[in-house]
Amino acid sequence: MRLSLRVQPGARRTALLGRLSNGDWKVAVAAPPIDGRANEAVVELMSELLGLKRRQVAVARGTSSRDKLIEIEGLRESEANARLEAALASERNAGDTRGE
Repeated sequence: MRLSLRVQPGARRTALLGRLSNGDWKVAVAAPPIDGRANEAVVELMSELLGLKRRQVAVARGTSSRDKLIEIEGLRESEANARLEAALASERNAGDTRGE
């Protein structure tokens, strides 16, 4: 299955930022868009968030663009979206408790 992402390379931190109005996921990666480093960071982040091995996640389209299509093996789209929603909620909750 495939997921559409909007990537912000060269960010301060690597994280899932949210979901855009068109349904694409927005992610930020600290790696710069040089020599495929940002793409590798996207694959690493998505495999971690989805609980998959790195070899199960690949950039299928958009290697030189901010808009990427990610190919994911071994997971249905509904499950992938549910895992990303849970990761996003967890990230937001962690952010809420940092100031306390």
